[in-house]
Parts: sequence; C-alpha cells; structure tokens
Amino acid sequence: MASRSIDDRWYIVDRKTGEKVPTPRHGRGLRYRARYRDAHGRMHYRSFADKHKKDAVAWLDGQVAALIRNEHVDPKRAKMTVGQWCDVWLEGYGTNRPSTVRQARVHIKLINAAFGTTRVADVKPSDVKRWTTRLAGDYAPSTVYATYRRFAQVMGDAVEDGIIPRSPCSRKTSPGSAKQRPYVATTEQVWALHDAMPEHLRISVLLGAFVGLRVAEAAALRVSDVDFMRAVVKPAIQYPAQPLKTETSKSPIPIPNELALMLAANVRQYGGETVVTNETGRASSPWAIERAIRSSRGQVAGLPEGFRFHDLRHYLASLLIGKGCDVKVVQSRLRHANATTTLNTYGHLWPDNDESTRNAIASALRCVPNVSQNGP
Repeated sequence: MASRSIDDRWYIVDRKTGEKVPTPRHGRGLRYRARYRDAHGRMHYRSFADKHKKDAVAWLDGQVAALIRNEHVDPKRAKMTVGQWCDVWLEGYGTNRPSTVRQARVHIKLINAAFGTTRVADVKPSDVKRWTTRLAGDYAPSTVYATYRRFAQVMGDAVEDGIIPRSPCSRKTSPGSAKQRPYVATTEQVWALHDAMPEHLRISVLLGAFVGLRVAEAAALRVSDVDFMRAVVKPAIQYPAQPLKTETSKSPIPIPNELALMLAANVRQYGGETVVTNETGRASSPWAIERAIRSSRGQVAGLPEGFRFHDLRHYLASLLIGKGCDVKVVQSRLRHANATTTLNTYGHLWPDNDESTRNAIASALRCVPNVSQNGP
C-alpha cells in the first residue's frame, strides 16, 4: 500500500517489450496506459488497472495486428452508432439532386428504425438478413432491394471512412433485385389512352410513347427545345428547372415529320413556352400528367391499374425492338447511360430464333469427320 500511494502515477505499456513505463501523473491510482500510433500518425490510448496488465498487452497487440492487416478502426469512432453515421453520411450526400436526397432520406428512415441505436461495428451479416426478411413482410420487393442497396452504400462508405474494417453487406446478404418485367402496352392502347386524356395533356402521351421522354422531362420540354424544321427534340432540363438525370439524357432525339407537325399544332393551339401546358397555356407539371394518366387508364381496356407515364417508354422500346432495331439503337433512343440497362430491362423482348441456333450447331457438327446422323 505504501508504494502504491507514493507511486501514484500512470504507466504506459511499451508496445515492444510489454513493460510498464512511468509517465507524469494524469489521474488517481496505479494504472497502465497502453498507447500506439496508427498509420496516419495519430496516437491512441487506453488505460487499464494495475492488475490488468495482460488485458493491456492483449488490447495493444490486437490493435497493432489490425494495423498490419489494414483493418484498423479508430477506437473512438468505433463507438459511433448507425444513426449517428447516417447523419454524417447524409450531410455529404446533400450535394446530389434534391429528389435523389429525398429518396435517400426515405431509405435512411427505414435503416434507422432497425439499426439507429446500434453501433456500426456491431452490425453483423446475420442482422442484415433478418432485417431484409422483416422488410419483405411490409414492403414490395423493389423497395426492400432499394433500401438494402442504400444500407450497403452507407456501410461501404463507413469502411472507407475507417469506422469499420469491413461491411456486413455482401452478395450473401442481398435480398435480390426482384425486378419485374415492365408492362408493354399495345399501339391501340396507347392511342386509346391519348384519346381518354384531357385535350391539353394528350401531347404528353405522344412525348412518352414516341419520343421516350420521362414525365419530368415532358413537363419541362420547352418550345425552344424542339427543332420543328429538322424534326429533332433536344431535352435540356427536367421539371421544375433542374438538370437532366445524366449527360446521356441530353442526347438529341430524331422524330418523324408527322410527329413534329403534331407538336407544332399543339404549340399553336395553346401558345405556351412549354410544349405541355394546362388549359390556359401555362406550363403543366409531372403531377398533373400522372394524375391524368391515373384518371384515364381505367377507360382503356386491358391497361393494368398501376399503369403510369413511364410505361410509355416501355412501349417505345418494344416498338423499336419489334421493328428490328438492335440494342445500341434502343439504348440511344431511350438515352440509357449504357447498354446493360437496356438489356436488363428489355432483353426479353428481343426475338429468340430457335432455328438459327440449331443451324449454327448443326453446321459445326457437319465439319466433324466420321459422325453420322445416327451418332458416332
């Protein structure tokens, strides 16, 4: 007891020797303080009671081993909860488009409901799988997959930021995309929908089905964005006056002269600055167009209850594929960033000629000697 009261100081556990080294007094009682520097040169400390020297050495060895494996996590940041990290993550994500950030906030709300108070380092792959299973009971497969992908993005950035050594999300924990094949309307249904729409919004159906514009692009299409003489549509902005989804979305779209004349007639009739207007010639909105679609689709035989404006783009894709256009042409007209998106969405629409594959294999078999029609 005497030595302890006299030697009332902290000790540092030397990383190499494991011996305690006296330091100036920082607290009360005899304790060990293990310390090390990380790859960035930052010093980290942790104190242990005098009788827990083995714990101090074990902790120090574990931290150094993590540094060697490139799996080191700042002990202070390791205490951060998922909710706290999501707040930090959203601040950095705020540079994206407002609509993209709003969608992320919806996903983050579901993530925080399950993991908000859990430390980021404590989330295990099994926790993620149980979570997606529970979500599947309340939400559509597409929503479950999108929320999971957001969580994987957030946890992946936590790895990059040095909060955790590896993400609990992987292909093994993914619930699967569960993408459904899009509904493809017939030409008769498209024109029936056109006729069922309010007269001032009928032109929007043509922009979706024959130009391939998205609803926010159709609502924001200005008269100046259409070259009526050369029959070319040049999307420049999306509603209300935001940049387009991607640079590829700015690609000019050639249209038939007949459609250019129909667009020009609509502009003469309503005289607005945009091609799609309300009854008084002022710019319409995506919500007004979608609302009209919902009100009119019930008047068209065979259209599903969930039919929306975006499904008109699916019609355009099927029309082009049916006329023999290859994947690069369809990608260009739909302004997809890459052909993979086009194939993933519309690959099933391209015809599969069974006879062409049979003939290709048969021609190879005929080149093999000593092979008869009855086999070797």
